[in-house]
Amino acid sequence: MTDQHSPEDTGTAGFLLEMGMLKRAKRSGWWIAGVKDPETIAEHSWRTAIIGSVLALMEGADPAKVALLCTFHDTQETRVGDIPWIGRRYLTAATNEAISADQVADAHPAVADGLKALIDEYENGDSLEVLIAHDADKLECTIQGIEYLQQGYPAAQEWVDSTKAKLKTTAAQNLAEAALNMPIAEWQRTYLR
Repeated sequence: MTDQHSPEDTGTAGFLLEMGMLKRAKRSGWWIAGVKDPETIAEHSWRTAIIGSVLALMEGADPAKVALLCTFHDTQETRVGDIPWIGRRYLTAATNEAISADQVADAHPAVADGLKALIDEYENGDSLEVLIAHDADKLECTIQGIEYLQQGYPAAQEWVDSTKAKLKTTAAQNLAEAALNMPIAEWQRTYLR
C-alpha cells in the first residue's frame, strides 16, 4: 500500500469528510420554535430522500433521481450553516451552485462535474423530479414539525402551516394531510405490532 494519492482522490476524500459535518450540524430554524435539540441537517436530508423516493413512485417520476437530488440538496450548509428563512432577510450569501462548485473544486472531475450539474438542476430545473424533490424537502419539514408539535413544541405549528401550504404535488398534499391526522401513538400501534 502506498501513500501516493492523486490530487483528485485527496480532493474527493476531503469532500466526503466535509459531508460528515452534516451529521453534527443542527437545523437552526427549529430553535426559533423553541426546540432544544433539533434534528441535524443529515437527518433532514436522509428523510427527505426517503420521502422524495416515495413521492416519485406515487407521481410516476424517477425515484432514484429524486432521491439523489434530495440527498445533496443541503450539502452547501457545511460552509454557510442552516440559515433560517428569517435570517435570509439580512444576509447575502453565495448561491448554492457557487458553494457546491467550491466544495468539489479539487475532487475527481467526474464527481465535481456530476455534483455541480445535480445542484444546478435542483436549484434551476423544472422537471417533475425537481418539483418532487422540492416537495419532499417541504413535506419533510412539515412532518418534522408535526412530530415537534406532538412532543410539546406549539411554536412548530407555524412551520407546519407554512411548509404544507407550499406543497405542489397531489401526493405530497395528501401525505401531509394524512400525517396531520395521525398521532405518533397511532402509527406505533398500527405499524409496530
